[in-house]
Amino acid sequence: MPAPIDILTAISAVAFLFYGLACLFSAKLVAEFERYRLARWRVMVGGLEVAGALGLIAGWWFPSLQTAAAAGLFALMICGLWARWRIRDPWYVMVPAFVLAVVNLAIVLRAN
Repeated sequence: MPAPIDILTAISAVAFLFYGLACLFSAKLVAEFERYRLARWRVMVGGLEVAGALGLIAGWWFPSLQTAAAAGLFALMICGLWARWRIRDPWYVMVPAFVLAVVNLAIVLRAN
């Protein structure tokens, strides 16, 4: 039976792989990043999300990589929360970013 932290890691990896690829290829997210006033950063954010997801997965064999990937994804979600707060999005649309930030913080703290 997998440990709870492994389940959280898998959930985070799947979520960031999905969101990262959507960020790179979805017209909807092109419009969202324009709404955030961060259009020029969309490809970088998508690439970081995909890289973070792959780092979480590789971390099952290389634990320090998992910790680094989770720390980076945590930071990325804090930036995402700030971007949404800055444009005055309602709190409920910030919930996924907040949950993913907490999940990745738990992965980081587990390593210490």
